Amino acid sequence: MEKTGKAVKQLDSLPLRFGSFAEEFVASEYARATGFELLHDESIHIHPEHSFMSAHIDRFVLEGGSTVSRILECKTANPFTSREWGEVGSDEVPMSYLCQCIWYMAITNLDRVDLAVLFGNSDFRIYEITRDKELERMVIQKATTFWQEHVLKDIPPPAINESDCHTLFSKGDSTKSAEAKAETLELTKRLQLLNSEIEVREEEISSIKQSIMNQMQEAETLTYQGKVLATWKAPKPSFRLDSKRLGLEHPEITSNYKVPVQNSRRLVIKSFND
Repeated sequence: MEKTGKAVKQLDSLPLRFGSFAEEFVASEYARATGFELLHDESIHIHPEHSFMSAHIDRFVLEGGSTVSRILECKTANPFTSREWGEVGSDEVPMSYLCQCIWYMAITNLDRVDLAVLFGNSDFRIYEITRDKELERMVIQKATTFWQEHVLKDIPPPAINESDCHTLFSKGDSTKSAEAKAETLELTKRLQLLNSEIEVREEEISSIKQSIMNQMQEAETLTYQGKVLATWKAPKPSFRLDSKRLGLEHPEITSNYKVPVQNSRRLVIKSFND
C-alpha cells in the first residue's frame, strides 16, 4: 500500500516515539563502551544496482579517525523480550532485525553491523552481525520479486497469515457466496478434527492444573528439591472504568463519547456430511 502510493495508517505509538527519542542515548552508550567515534549521516543510501533498495543508517562507526568500518544500528526493546536474543556479542537476534542488518550491508557494501540494544533502562547489549553473501542474495531475490511482481504491477502479494486475511478482506459482502473447492471441503474437515483434539488437550491441561492447585492450596510457591517449580499468586490490582455505571449515573456525559466500533469478521466452520 505504501510503496504504490496508497493511503496507509500512520504508525504512532509510545514505544515507537521512545525508540526514536532514545536513539541518541543508545548511540552514546555504544561509543562509551567501545571507544569508537560515530558519524551521523542522515542522507538516504541507495543500492548501486537496485534503485528500489534504500536505507537510513543510524550511525556509521569510524576507526582510525575517519575510516568507516561498520554500521551501528540502535534499538530499544521490552525487557520481557530479552529471551528472544542470544548471548551478548553473538549474531542471535530477532529475524526482523537480522534482515534489516543484511539489507543495510548490501546497500553500503560494508561487512559488519553492530546492533546496540537497550532493554528497559538497565540492560545494554551489543550484538555483532557479519555479512553473509548467500543470505544477502536470498533477501535481494525476495525483495526484487516483491518489487517487480507486486509493486510495479500494483498487484497485492498473497496473504501469508490470518492477520493478512483480516486486513485484505476486512469487509464482507452479504450478497456474495463462494463455492468451495473439493480440497477446501477436506480442509474444513481437518480443521474440525484439529479443533476437537484441542478441546481434549485443553481438558487434560485443566486437569493437570487442578491437580497442582489442589497440592498447593493456599501456598503461593511450589518447590522441588529447593527449586521453584510453580507459583500461584494474585497479580497487583488493576482498575477499569465502570462504563455501565457511568452511563446510568451520567448519561449526558457518556453519550458525547460513544463511537461506533467495527468488529472484525469471524470465521465459523459448519459441520458437513457427505
